[in-house]
Amino acid sequence: MAVESAIGSKDLWSGAGNPVPGLIEALGPDMVVVGAEVERYCRDWHGDVTTGAVAVVRPRTTEEVSLAVRAIRSLGLTIVPQGGNTGLVLGGTPDAPASQVVVSLERMTAIRRIDADDFSAVVEAGAILQDFKDKVEDAGLYFPLALGAQGSCRIGGNVSTNAGGINVLRYGMTRELVLGLEVVLPDGSILDGLSTLRKDNRGIDLKQLFIGAEGTLGIVTAAAFKLAPPAEKVATALLGLGALSDAITLYRRARRDCCDLMSAFEFMPPIAFTLAQEAIPDLAMPMSADYPAYVLLEISGSGLVDIEDLMHRFLEGVLEDGLVLDGVVATSRSQARSLWLFREGMNEGQAKRGPHLRTDVSVPLSRLPEFVEQAEAAIAARLPDCTCVSYGHVGDGNVHLNVLPPSGLSRDEVAERIYTAKHVVNDVLDSFQGSMSAEHGIGRLKKPDFLSRVPATQLHLLTAIKRAIDPSGIMNPGCQLNSSADS
Repeated sequence: MAVESAIGSKDLWSGAGNPVPGLIEALGPDMVVVGAEVERYCRDWHGDVTTGAVAVVRPRTTEEVSLAVRAIRSLGLTIVPQGGNTGLVLGGTPDAPASQVVVSLERMTAIRRIDADDFSAVVEAGAILQDFKDKVEDAGLYFPLALGAQGSCRIGGNVSTNAGGINVLRYGMTRELVLGLEVVLPDGSILDGLSTLRKDNRGIDLKQLFIGAEGTLGIVTAAAFKLAPPAEKVATALLGLGALSDAITLYRRARRDCCDLMSAFEFMPPIAFTLAQEAIPDLAMPMSADYPAYVLLEISGSGLVDIEDLMHRFLEGVLEDGLVLDGVVATSRSQARSLWLFREGMNEGQAKRGPHLRTDVSVPLSRLPEFVEQAEAAIAARLPDCTCVSYGHVGDGNVHLNVLPPSGLSRDEVAERIYTAKHVVNDVLDSFQGSMSAEHGIGRLKKPDFLSRVPATQLHLLTAIKRAIDPSGIMNPGCQLNSSADS
């Protein structure tokens, strides 16, 4: 099959009729998915949105991604890059079925290299995060990115959305873990930047353009990551507090006493336990669910550090001072896992209650309790029949303030409440000068709210970068920024 000559010598599709034969001619039937199988790539993770696409292309190598981009471009179609399709803002969900092709990286799963002496690894974009973490652990190292969806999300999506998760406090977001990237650009050329150098000051750091870009500038096909020593000793505690404001005081104490050994500091409301048990009925309560606020604290380390002693000495002090009212410390890995299941299970419990507002905002750390209080009060005033569920990452000011409509409403009534709740939360957020996307990205879902708030100078720079790298606008059009036709 003379793919390059076919692509280079003619347009395979003029814009009329069916472009699928042209895709198959250029790429072969093994790479192109059509028909009913396309649907699973066109449904968002929560099942709220189902769309369509011309086809799905599933390359196995970076070179095949390059060929696919050239073929799709030649056909006059556009590209929606996709990893595990676990995103929450419709960044990988096509929205123009007649002109978009999904390029799925799910076949590119190779871990090309793990270097224990260099504390680095190179992995392809389609590798599932948990699989990669397991392989790194087998090599005696640790990859700290940890998400609720890590059993199904893929490395390319983690990079393209600059994923956060529960370990940001200690290790930073994905951006801070990436050493280098391999990217297929909109013209099909390949940017080979898979360096593992820690220091490289040769001008602008190009990889940063693609981290968090959600596939709007190119397709990430592989990434080089820095690794860490394994956390051989972990102490996990669930703590009951008298108020959410106490969580900030507790965090300040933990940051001082536990220093960089603190790897997670999550806050949850009492309803978290109810929601988690709705999703996981046999999940046993570890302590009373009557406290106004809860913190899930984890410290970890290796070598000569006595993590258990550090946790007990820290808790002894904050209990004596009355900052913590009650708590439970896991005595085994299975018990620690059970405590984390409440944090993870509450998300499943919310999903079981049906469509709801899912926010991902950030405010200055010191103002987090104030923001939650004001936003929840505003929701109660406008939507008294809805339930607020506020939780998140205290150490980085990231709040997921979700709003659950009551049961028994029609689809339109639910949609109306979600729309109203979003604007109520965003209005409060604006007064705190916060961000309406802390870790999930912009995608298509948050684009209107993003574009209505982004400063003109910033928008000008973003648009200029997009036009310079993707002048034809074929990469994930309509994600983050308006497509060229809408500009």
